[in-house]
Amino acid sequence: MPAERIAFSTPLDKPRWQRWLLYSPGARILWFLLLVAGIGLAVQSAFSVWGWRVEGPMAPPAALLTAQLLPALLAYLAIVFRLERRRAGELAWRDLPSYGLGGLAAGLALFSVVVLVLWLADSYHVDGTRAQVDWLHGVVIVGFGAAVAEEIVLRGVLYRMVEEGLGTWSALLVSAAIFGALHLGNPYADPWSAIAIMIEAGILLALLYHVTRSLWACIGLHAGWNIVEGTVYGIPVSGSTAEGGWLDASLSGPDWLTGGSFGAETSVVAVAVCLLPSIALLAIAVRRGSLVSPSWRRRVASPVQVPRSDSGAA
Repeated sequence: MPAERIAFSTPLDKPRWQRWLLYSPGARILWFLLLVAGIGLAVQSAFSVWGWRVEGPMAPPAALLTAQLLPALLAYLAIVFRLERRRAGELAWRDLPSYGLGGLAAGLALFSVVVLVLWLADSYHVDGTRAQVDWLHGVVIVGFGAAVAEEIVLRGVLYRMVEEGLGTWSALLVSAAIFGALHLGNPYADPWSAIAIMIEAGILLALLYHVTRSLWACIGLHAGWNIVEGTVYGIPVSGSTAEGGWLDASLSGPDWLTGGSFGAETSVVAVAVCLLPSIALLAIAVRRGSLVSPSWRRRVASPVQVPRSDSGAA
């Protein structure tokens, strides 16, 4: 039987009401969302007392970063430690140098390949460099802040728990589709931008988590992509209207090639470049036999199931 690497499974020895209201994947997703909302309101209230803004160009970077990270991180750790009663192996510090830095390098490399192709197609033009670049905002807020928060929510919670209940294929589809749909609220977004992000990033990051079982790998790749796209190459990040990056650059050509005002994420070049590692990761998963079947099939195949917790400490 394939080795299925599930961090947590609903305990079958608990009363039925507890399995439905506390331990099932759907219940844990709901509890996570409620905790995020509650912690977010507490953070907002605390900042209003201190006179800090948590949005807009005048907001202090520390306030922006705290508002991004604290609700998702604390809610996630509460679910893992209190409900699942396990160590957060997907956030093990020992994996940060390998998976974190490896993912960061992969994100930098992937988007650099996209820019190289656009440059060869005479669609990416560099007019010089900028003396003043907001590196703090680009690297910390747009890069790591957004990456940590989004990966916890989309891969640590949504993908992981849907995979536990419905299996790998459903988790890939659901998490990628929601990831793409969440970008519909960004400036210059349209249905194609959501589909492109679903294919190039949603599927890639979900498969990366599946193969590594590390959120650090996903955080690194996500952050590296965002940082190099906006802060280095000066291309809008998901429709961002922030000031340009280190390179004073512009895009020209049809929107299907360049991504238009939304950014190169909606370029067919980015979609094609990201599909290649996605296919490679899927091949690794198939070869390992790690694709997870729906929970009811696992219970039929193995009536007595002892959930395995990931090793490592947060």
